[in-house]
Amino acid sequence: MPTPPEPPLSNLPSDTRPALITGADLGRRIDALFVNAPLRDYAQRPRVNDFTLPVLGMGYLATYAASRGFNVGVLDAEAHGLGIDRTARIINDAAPRWAGFNLLAPTYESSARIATSLDPGIKIMLGGHQAKAMPTEILTDPRISRCAALVLGEGETRVAELLTDDRARAGLPGVMWLDPIMTTPVAGGGSGNSHHLAPDINGLPFVDRGYLAQDPHCEAGRLEANMVGARGCPYNCSFCGAAVSANPDITIRTRDPYNIVAEMQQLREIGVTAFRFVDDLFLGARRVIDHMMAAFTTEGIGDWAVWDATGRINVLHRITDDTLDILADSGLREVALGIESGSERMLKLIDKRIDPSMTHSVVRRLTERGINVKGYFILGFPTETCQEIDTTIRLVHDLWELTDPLPGRFRVSAFEYRPYPGTPDWHRLMATGRYTADQLLNYTAVDLTDAGGRVEVEPPPAAKLAPEFRLLRARSVIAEVPHDEVCPLLGGQRRYEHPIGLPGEILGSGESEEEFADAQLHHVSRAQRSRRASDELLPRDLGGVRQRGYA
Repeated sequence: MPTPPEPPLSNLPSDTRPALITGADLGRRIDALFVNAPLRDYAQRPRVNDFTLPVLGMGYLATYAASRGFNVGVLDAEAHGLGIDRTARIINDAAPRWAGFNLLAPTYESSARIATSLDPGIKIMLGGHQAKAMPTEILTDPRISRCAALVLGEGETRVAELLTDDRARAGLPGVMWLDPIMTTPVAGGGSGNSHHLAPDINGLPFVDRGYLAQDPHCEAGRLEANMVGARGCPYNCSFCGAAVSANPDITIRTRDPYNIVAEMQQLREIGVTAFRFVDDLFLGARRVIDHMMAAFTTEGIGDWAVWDATGRINVLHRITDDTLDILADSGLREVALGIESGSERMLKLIDKRIDPSMTHSVVRRLTERGINVKGYFILGFPTETCQEIDTTIRLVHDLWELTDPLPGRFRVSAFEYRPYPGTPDWHRLMATGRYTADQLLNYTAVDLTDAGGRVEVEPPPAAKLAPEFRLLRARSVIAEVPHDEVCPLLGGQRRYEHPIGLPGEILGSGESEEEFADAQLHHVSRAQRSRRASDELLPRDLGGVRQRGYA
């Protein structure tokens, strides 16, 4: 079936044309354009949710490169709902010296298709978890054989060196490329350069929000920004791309609390009063919690701000009621918890270090204090049985009933299991000899509405369940429970969910079927609607948040 053409931007009124390339000076040659590839080809069917999390990693790369004098930009094709062909055309029209891609398992195919369409004069730079997990396979993929640098791990300082001179790759650790004569991957490196692998996160400039398509954004009457407080994770959850065993190159470290406070205060100057910490450690270690809350208390963060963070059930289970009170007083609005399963066998298999009784206790103690909880669940683990999935669903309903009379709310994001390269699960599955990498990487977009996912579970009037959800799934059969049985269950485990989420997360569309059918002509400007709401609260010039580091 031929791909329908995307509506040309020139057909849109000038005031509705989105600034697709953010941060760059388009009046002169762009040194690097960092591209967040679309989750799927939106030319075939437009996206129907209005918000995705910002690409903070690319924001850091661009901000640091700009601080070194380079003209760089970001093209967030996922946030703008761009098709693959249009994304490639935009890059070619911009004609940057380098085009950089963050490779993730669900977006790898999109990235490869875009890369193969780029003009030969544009050098290709690759990074991201997929690049780290499968560098040889990626460098030998003929679609991206022109890759001049594959950067493993944290890339701020190495990317800047490559922009200065691409020949610097020979002396940079963790940079790979394909030898043009031997057609085999080679790696750079040299003595005295190991500092590039773990940049000083307190010395990096704060993220220039001018590179982010939808950050800050307006949410529930507040201007909200996303932040990173730490890098790396000490845990080894078997399914997770952040597992410590999958990231041996990462030095686990947290930002100084007052460095974080300084960035929050800087964002406060442009009206931001809500924050979302998207890293794995902000509430994932007792020492980090104590240090952060001491600074938040001293600086009175709770007097003017609210914030969300990711937490660990095993850590929060051990902290005192007094500490929970401090978290609430310091502005903690919502904690995201990886609950994953209600089956003790599955929790042990995936190395979560928790049990359902701990989950009950932590959720109760948080919501008693008016702190909301978002629970992440996964259905369809390898070897998981129907009975174990039923146990997980019972846990979801138990937690709803537990928290219904309490001040805080409990909401759910449910996922179908998919294996990621480099994770303990990936190695475990490959070791069975029953699967190939291509089978495990065969992701496709799925509408849960097509599989009976339109299930409403008594949502309150102000938070009606959205009509469409989507996710990525691996087509290979790696679970005891068939995919067609899992999808309806995913759609049903939802109450109070916002129509936002991570790329690949089940997303509520917030639109009717009629709006969806009409979306082809209007999807380009849809991302701008939430942006405009934010603009009413933002000063016209974002220069006040550009490249001002913590001293």
